[in-house]
Amino acid sequence: MEVIRSQKRSLSNDTVSTIPLYLTAPSLEVRLEEFELFAMDRLRVLKAISDGLARGRNHKEMDDLVESLWKANMRHSDASQMVNKDIISHFVLRLAYCRTEELKKWFLSTETALFRHRFRVLNFEAQRAILGEFGLPYKAVTGTELESVKERLGQVVRSLGQISPNVETIYYKVPFEEVPDLVASRRVYIHKGFAFVAGSQLVSLVVTQFRSNLSKALILTNRKWTSTIREREKDRLTPIVEALFTSYLGHDYSQSNEYADITLKDIDQVAKSAFPLCMRHLFEKLREDHHLKHGGRMQLGLFLKGVGLKLDDALAFWRAEFTQKVGAEKFEKQYAYSIRHNYGKAGKRTDYTPYACQKIISSAPGVGDHHGCPYRHFSEENLRAAIGRMGLSSRATEDVMDKVRNRHYQLACTLTFEAVYGTSCDAGINHPNQYFDESQKVLKSKEVAT
Repeated sequence: MEVIRSQKRSLSNDTVSTIPLYLTAPSLEVRLEEFELFAMDRLRVLKAISDGLARGRNHKEMDDLVESLWKANMRHSDASQMVNKDIISHFVLRLAYCRTEELKKWFLSTETALFRHRFRVLNFEAQRAILGEFGLPYKAVTGTELESVKERLGQVVRSLGQISPNVETIYYKVPFEEVPDLVASRRVYIHKGFAFVAGSQLVSLVVTQFRSNLSKALILTNRKWTSTIREREKDRLTPIVEALFTSYLGHDYSQSNEYADITLKDIDQVAKSAFPLCMRHLFEKLREDHHLKHGGRMQLGLFLKGVGLKLDDALAFWRAEFTQKVGAEKFEKQYAYSIRHNYGKAGKRTDYTPYACQKIISSAPGVGDHHGCPYRHFSEENLRAAIGRMGLSSRATEDVMDKVRNRHYQLACTLTFEAVYGTSCDAGINHPNQYFDESQKVLKSKEVAT
């Protein structure tokens, strides 16, 4: 796959199956802007899939979710363009997510879930074609062999409680270790080391092969990335690739909206009632210590800007705290400039945006720092105490801690939001300012109702 700056990419003439298997990198030319945009569109799909899996959605719910996500982010009026976008976006994200074990694990899980859904909705002939494309040497069981096990196959069907317990006409005989999910759930008949897989169960066989291929491919991609690609593309592709996994794909909150307009008069009350835990913790530490290190000042300062705190009020707010410890002269010399800078009133006049969850989660707070994500960076004891002060019940606390133990930090924050405000947040929390906005909507609706 060659990346170019402005020319129109050439289309591949290779025959592509109903859904790509991503066995080899495409021989396509890709415009630099599409390299990133295609990957971000696919990332929206994968992140929503990850959230759905973490929430324990069933097969039907996941099928509906993936269908709507794919239609919203990956569809194109031109079928060949859509296939190209599909292939290009996968290989770009493969580069981005091959670099650590944690990233590989996440990408492998979400891409496999996506492939599972897309395979399931194909007709049987298309599924068999993919079986052949993978080079799987399995043939349908026929004749005498099928008749000899038909009774046992019927027993399996009946044990599953199916409404029409009829034996299917097509079965594949495969080594049982290649369909571990079917074996574990006792959905296949096993005889002499082989599992008899019904045609309707082909998804398990093919998904296992897809996952295995992708797992090996990620290892090889990582070797190529570290040995040649990263250095060779350091001025062009490398910055894009390395930023993708922390990319925030929603509203940037650089400007406040109708729900975001706070003043010094109400900031303490609003902090207690509407701030997410990460910002609430920083706010409380600032009030307690009258100081925050640079990382904390940036994280909290840009958040306050996004929720509508005006520059004059921001200067007064930080000045009131810091001068209790460093004095007015030192504050003006060392700290006031950076506040104006964040508001685009000094230096390059850049209008800086508040930090999204992924950036906060990936930060690395040191000793004496208070920034970062509490769900990732707090000890279990401190996190339990913090969410307890937000009023969570014992049951809600355990649900949050379960997500934390499984590294679903944003979902843990989402569950906290739902417990505090008594309402669902299906979109999930992806940004502290989103948390604030959603909390304000709930609180204002309750005011209207009363």
